[in-house]
Amino acid sequence: MNVFQAIIIAIVEGLTEFLPVSSTGHMIIVSALLGIGKDEFTKLFEVVIQLGAILAVVVFYWRKFLVFDKNRFNFYLKLAIAVIPALILGFLFSDKIDAMLESPLTVGITLLVGGIILLFVDDYFKEPTITTEEKIDVFTALRIGFYQCLALIPGTSRSAASIIGGMQQKLSRSVAAEFSFFLAVPTMAAATGYKLLKGRELLTAHPENLKLLLIGNIVAFVVALGAIKFFIGAVKKYGFKMWGYYRIVVGIIIIAAILMGYQLEV
Repeated sequence: MNVFQAIIIAIVEGLTEFLPVSSTGHMIIVSALLGIGKDEFTKLFEVVIQLGAILAVVVFYWRKFLVFDKNRFNFYLKLAIAVIPALILGFLFSDKIDAMLESPLTVGITLLVGGIILLFVDDYFKEPTITTEEKIDVFTALRIGFYQCLALIPGTSRSAASIIGGMQQKLSRSVAAEFSFFLAVPTMAAATGYKLLKGRELLTAHPENLKLLLIGNIVAFVVALGAIKFFIGAVKKYGFKMWGYYRIVVGIIIIAAILMGYQLEV
């Protein structure tokens, strides 16, 4: 991986982390198209640069995270409880998840299936009763956390899984999307920390890898700031069908390309 390739992948991450289209899936496909070998550093890079995008949430919603008042304890408690299922399953199935990160076919299938589901969520969940984050209780947060675990399969989309889970729990579209953003912070912070701990030798033995990670995180952070604002506005105005159609088209293209013999597998 060179600097140019790292920047391209980071732009893809920043654009897609908060959209219900799977940032990991898009990075896998872009890596394959760029001809980047799926070595251990590439796998680490595709996880760790998500931290840059997630930090954009803290900046964008800084009052939620950094202004301490009577609601802040409950806010952090809900995030801590909601992230537990993903932490446990992610740790237990870490090796299997890494293996799936090598499969664009898995991405294509999950993009297609998830896209079909997104076509119907707006019509199916039409009567929300939770219209602010403060109305989410800890048990609702935990149930959303279990939905988030579906995103351990590349191509599913952490954002899509947790948003659909939120809407199933009677959250409005915008509140479900925002809670998905909030939940991403502890989830990706833990995933990044674990990945860095496992792959620390890739950085200490190869200082150029650390430079690529720093560049990737900075680019992902800047791009994600704009993506968050765009997505919230688009969700309020258009709902999720547009993302469903997008996923279906991309999923079909990926599956068709693989079936026709194009070497997307990495």
